[in-house]
Amino acid sequence: MSGQADTEAQEQNYTMGYNEEFQVLLRRRSAANNASQLLPRLSSGMRLLDVGCGPGTISMGLADVVAPGEFIGVDIEESQIEMARAAASAGGHKNAEFEVADAVNLPFESNSFDVVHAHATVMHVPDTSAAVAEMMRVLRPGGIISCRDMILSSCFTEPRHGDFEIAWQVFGKLLSANGGHPEMGKEIKGVLHAAGFSDIAVSASFECFAAKEDVDFFHGFAQGWFFSDQTMAAAEKIGVASAEDMDRWRGLLDQWQADPAAFSTIAWGAALGVKPG
Repeated sequence: MSGQADTEAQEQNYTMGYNEEFQVLLRRRSAANNASQLLPRLSSGMRLLDVGCGPGTISMGLADVVAPGEFIGVDIEESQIEMARAAASAGGHKNAEFEVADAVNLPFESNSFDVVHAHATVMHVPDTSAAVAEMMRVLRPGGIISCRDMILSSCFTEPRHGDFEIAWQVFGKLLSANGGHPEMGKEIKGVLHAAGFSDIAVSASFECFAAKEDVDFFHGFAQGWFFSDQTMAAAEKIGVASAEDMDRWRGLLDQWQADPAAFSTIAWGAALGVKPG
């Protein structure tokens, strides 16, 4: 397969794609905000693997906590790895390395990491069991896995304008059509249990958009990503929304942004587990 065809295949399997609007969302993320369930379990000198690291915005904080321990971030998309490497270099994160790799075929020896972190990764992998099995394989006995994924049914935009809530359901159908799992955040405890992890601890949280600047951000992100030509074409192709539906929801999103009561959240479920010794 050519490089271009390979990239196209990856984008087809990754619902969010790699456009600039989604990159802006990723740049808002950090270890403090998006890996708070894991941070208390980390210490200097640990060897940590970040699966599905994207452009490395969460990675940098994790790398700092385990320094001088080795930090390795992997992602299936080369452009994301290039951005992560640039960020690590610019920030002086000398213990951080990044490479292209698939979550279901990690290029590392068994029993070689103290921690595996995966944020919004398992939800996008069709074969979740294979991905989590790989994460267990590379963990040392007693090692920690940390996964955090979306709970789509608990996401919302309020106040309600028209039938805009159906747009959330369409996103879930797009994710499922690509082999993803829109409710993985509340299923992840069961996934880790089935894989053989012990001492599983779970939590849930909301990523909130309520302040005016955050409402404006969410509006711009949704307009630029969900209502992009690519996403609209995908929705029409699998028959979950028409062009008329998308145009109507686009207008309702504008109404929501202008509403002084505008409030939206993305819901997340997180789980920590230990590889039995």
